[in-house]
Amino acid sequence: MVDYHAANQSYQYGPSSGSNGAGGGGTMGDYMAQEDDWDRDLLLDPAWEKQQRKTFTAWCNSHLRKAGTQIENIDEDFRDGLKLMLLLEVISGERLPKPERGKMRVHKINNVNKALDFIASKGVKLVSIGAEEIVDGNAKMTLGMIWTIILRFAIQDISVEETSAKEGLLLWCQRKTAPYKNVNVQNFHISWKDGLAFNALIHRHRPELIEYDKLRKDDPVTNLNNAFEVAEKYLDIPKMLDAEDIVGTLRPDEKAIMTYVSCFYHAFSGAQKAETAANRICKVLAVNQENEHLMEDYERLASDLLEWIRRTIPWLEDRVPQKTIQEMQQKLEDFRDYRRVHKPPKVQEKCQLEINFNTLQTKLRLSNRPAFMPSEGKMVSDINNGWQHLEQAEKGYEEWLLNEIRRLERLDHLAEKFRQKASIHEAWTDGKEAMLKHRDYETATLSDIKALIRKHEAFESDLAAHQDRVEQIAAIAQELNELDYYDSHNVNTRCQKICDQWDALGSLTHSRREALEKTEKQLETIDQLHLEYAKRAAPFNNWMESAMEDLQDMFIVHTIEEIEGLISAHDQFKSTLPDADREREAILAIHKEAQRIAESNHIKLSGSNPYTTVTPQIINSKWEKVQQLVPKRDHALLEEQSKQQSNEHLRRQFASQANIVGPWIQTKMEEIGRISIEMNGTLEDQLSHLKQYERSIVDYKPNLDLLEQQHQLIQEALIFDNKHTNYTMEHIRVGWEQLLTTIARTINEVENQILTRDAKGISQEQMQEFRASFNHFDKDHGGALGPEEFKACLISLGYDVENDRQKQTGSMDSDDFRALLISTGYSLGDAEFNRIMSVVDPNHSGLVTFQAFIDFMSRETTDTDTADQVIASFKVLAGDKNFITAEELRRELPPDQAEYCIARMAPYQGPDAVPGALDYKSFSTALYGESDL
Repeated sequence: MVDYHAANQSYQYGPSSGSNGAGGGGTMGDYMAQEDDWDRDLLLDPAWEKQQRKTFTAWCNSHLRKAGTQIENIDEDFRDGLKLMLLLEVISGERLPKPERGKMRVHKINNVNKALDFIASKGVKLVSIGAEEIVDGNAKMTLGMIWTIILRFAIQDISVEETSAKEGLLLWCQRKTAPYKNVNVQNFHISWKDGLAFNALIHRHRPELIEYDKLRKDDPVTNLNNAFEVAEKYLDIPKMLDAEDIVGTLRPDEKAIMTYVSCFYHAFSGAQKAETAANRICKVLAVNQENEHLMEDYERLASDLLEWIRRTIPWLEDRVPQKTIQEMQQKLEDFRDYRRVHKPPKVQEKCQLEINFNTLQTKLRLSNRPAFMPSEGKMVSDINNGWQHLEQAEKGYEEWLLNEIRRLERLDHLAEKFRQKASIHEAWTDGKEAMLKHRDYETATLSDIKALIRKHEAFESDLAAHQDRVEQIAAIAQELNELDYYDSHNVNTRCQKICDQWDALGSLTHSRREALEKTEKQLETIDQLHLEYAKRAAPFNNWMESAMEDLQDMFIVHTIEEIEGLISAHDQFKSTLPDADREREAILAIHKEAQRIAESNHIKLSGSNPYTTVTPQIINSKWEKVQQLVPKRDHALLEEQSKQQSNEHLRRQFASQANIVGPWIQTKMEEIGRISIEMNGTLEDQLSHLKQYERSIVDYKPNLDLLEQQHQLIQEALIFDNKHTNYTMEHIRVGWEQLLTTIARTINEVENQILTRDAKGISQEQMQEFRASFNHFDKDHGGALGPEEFKACLISLGYDVENDRQKQTGSMDSDDFRALLISTGYSLGDAEFNRIMSVVDPNHSGLVTFQAFIDFMSRETTDTDTADQVIASFKVLAGDKNFITAEELRRELPPDQAEYCIARMAPYQGPDAVPGALDYKSFSTALYGESDL
């Protein structure tokens, strides 16, 4: 309530205590200052009345001139009510009732009443003031009425940070003048006496009009006149105060100062709106520039990773075997370097790329931007597909290398065995063809012929004994061919030569036998004792040769059981040596007996045994060789047994460590799964806990390195199996990579939740309720909800998908509300739910992650910069035009952001276009999608 009559009938038109205000967001007391006792003592100061008359008159004329008129005397020119009604029409933009044109007192009173009724219609209650006082020219009441009009139409709507009008105007002045020295605006009277505050207001908005640094605090008149003149000349604010009056008054009139300062506020309000609009646009552009930088980083990292995968896959798919073990072992070493050195950084890059992608999408959602779509072929799914192809190519590569090494080892063993047996056989056949072709029987005596026949029989026995070796040589050559031995050509050539020679020996043997048998009828008995010696010596000699060959035979084993089998066989062979020694002594006894008979009968033997070339010296020499080879064989077998025992130790050592590391990794994976579902405390607590957990996992890495070292020892020892553990190094590596990736992803999810919470203003209690509801419906603890689970989760939180708003559940908790919905058969609209699913599951995977869930909930309940807001801001900078020019952008925005907009705006094509016009709506559409404007 406005009371212009003080209790003592003094000249007072400020608010009385306990008065009720009018209009707007508060009482008149909110925007008419509460004056202290010192104020009331000065209410009758004639200097104040003078200031108010001049100020209020100038203020009224600043509006009346728009209607082509003005006033000279404020308490006289409003007496008929005509200019008063005109003033109200100009400042309100509304039409008042038609005035009465008569000059009688009643006509004037009626016109003034129409003006006062209009003021009252705007929420201002006028108390103890009537038309009669205005018509009678009561200066105090007239000034009070004009002040009421000024308050209502020039000051009431001024509000900064939801303050009252007077406080808002004061706060605006303080903020605008804060950077200026010697200016400290605390009120609307003495703070303005030196004139610096007026000059500071002008300089802040129009620095080209004021040389502020040249003003002196000790020259207030000059300062005030400078400000008043500049305001009138350049800002169209009439001079409402006199510098001398302000300086010469102990305390300038507050209402006069407020009236004049409000004119500055309204004059600069357009600039304020432009500044606000520019700040909003700058904020949006900064977010967009940062997001574009993140997009460029993603594209570059994705390209590098895909290129590495593209180069690596052909190498892993190359299954062309090498010719030697050394070459294959080098390939194995290259593969080890790939697993230990080259691949781990790429695993980290892939994980980081996914984290960066998720963070970028979260930032885009939080800033109300369209989702980021990478270039074709560079989606996260493309990288995952490439990675799967890489691991598919990698799978089996190491196994193939080891199998090839084993095959080449077998080939080298067989090739050496072939060469050894072939050399023995070739040495034996040396000269045999010449012997069989010799026609010595044509000139031999009868006894010589018989000797030749017996000798030939012995040779046939020897030949038959060598048949097995030839078959072995052929079998080895065949196996080398089947195993694709690189030198198969030479092996086959040599084998064929042996086989051809063997066939020739057979043919020659048959021909010689026929020739000897044909002559045998003409021969007599030969020395039976020599013949017996020859027959027994030949197989014994062959046995010794076979024994020597077996004792020198190469072997290859991979297990303790295999070497123990060879040792057992060798022990069995050694157990036959006593019998063999007795046979040797029996054969030598025959030879001695022949010599004894010859000596007893004085027979002079012609030389060596005519039936055999195997002399006692040869038998003894070979027997001695056998005796020497036995301990050598013992030593070789024991060495191999020691090697296999060492290999078994390596197997057990690796298995012991693997059987610890493998279950540890599996346990940690399960624990991370539980942590991601059962998160307690604040998000910061969860993030700290997860990072501590991550550090504990990283600290476990030396155990994995130890296992890698043990695995390398196993591979270097060419150990191909391990019955003591079910964990291979490949299983351990894959598990470790999955563990590191899972903990990193979980941490990133929480970081994105913090980012979403802070940007959207979600409380910790809301976040916990979101998590609890999500976990309740995540029955399989997979970290994602199906469509029906997601729908039930929304209902449990009171979300009405039919109306796209949240239901008010009153005092019910979530469980009670969920039960109520179920009991009443509540259902969600298909169309609205499909819209929501398209938001939370843009890839149509059929699953909703927790991050997508909280993004949706926060987007539905909080405010962000929108396309409409950005368009509105550009429209302010453009002066309400449908387009903006490059010059306007460069004037209103920082240089880099201005150029950023210019480069991305399409030319404006509207009918009101001018040269160089830019379409700011097209730029907003590129940022946000289609606008509703």
